[in-house]
Amino acid sequence: MTGRALVVVRAGALTTVQDRGRPGHAHLGVPRSGALDTPSAALVNRLVGNPVEAAVLETTLDGCALRPRCPVTVAVGGAPCRVRVDGRPAAWGAPVDVPAGSLVEVGTAERGVRAYVAVSGGVRVEPVLGSRSTDLLSGLGPPPLADGTVLPLGRPGVPFARVDVAPQPGPPAELVLRVVPGPRADWFTPGALRTFVTGAYRVSAASNRVGLRVEGPALGRSRPGELASEGMVLGAVQVPPDGLPVVFLADHPTTGGYPVIGVVRAADLPAAAQAVPGTPVRFVTVRRRPGTTRA
Repeated sequence: MTGRALVVVRAGALTTVQDRGRPGHAHLGVPRSGALDTPSAALVNRLVGNPVEAAVLETTLDGCALRPRCPVTVAVGGAPCRVRVDGRPAAWGAPVDVPAGSLVEVGTAERGVRAYVAVSGGVRVEPVLGSRSTDLLSGLGPPPLADGTVLPLGRPGVPFARVDVAPQPGPPAELVLRVVPGPRADWFTPGALRTFVTGAYRVSAASNRVGLRVEGPALGRSRPGELASEGMVLGAVQVPPDGLPVVFLADHPTTGGYPVIGVVRAADLPAAAQAVPGTPVRFVTVRRRPGTTRA
């Protein structure tokens, strides 16, 4: 076997290439995309000696299996899961040397939703608008991985981290989302605004990379009709006609016509990426910090 490449033996339910995304193109109608759990993606990159912006693999629930065509160092983080190399247990949350031709198996998430797999040199698929990320909404970037896909790898950079295991936050038992109110909070009744921050919500199984959907009490509006489409930002909490909030994640649309009751602080969104269906969700109102223009 020759060449710096990685063969996808088992793609799993949904495995995509992700990096830090393509922010700055919303005026062109292009979402930012990128890894949903950005701290986990950055950590596994550091563990194998990659820069934090290198492309990794993001798995969903049931992992994947990979076979490198060259010797590599691999690190798996994010959702805790079993890792095996040629059938033997390997470390999760730490760098692992993998010989050429060996089978790396990333198992089903034991907690959480998304695991991240970094390979020394990074995944080097062709970038689109400066990013290698798969965007499920717009279709930009490489398609979701399929069995047999061959991914090119870059050249390794600095030596990988010498650690036994890197501490990582666990998936949330309760998802607490801090929300800056508005810009369309005035479209909702006073009772709905109270319900939003006191209601018992849970993560819906209909959640995906576009948005975190919740189940719980519906929010009533104070005015009829719909808005003209307006710009949407990462973390916007849009309320469609069924009254159930949707928290926009990395692949969210850049415009929308449903009112936004608030915007979740960006620091809380990685935990949303790991919240399994049924996880309790609590929205907490906070004030916009001085000097900021967004959450």
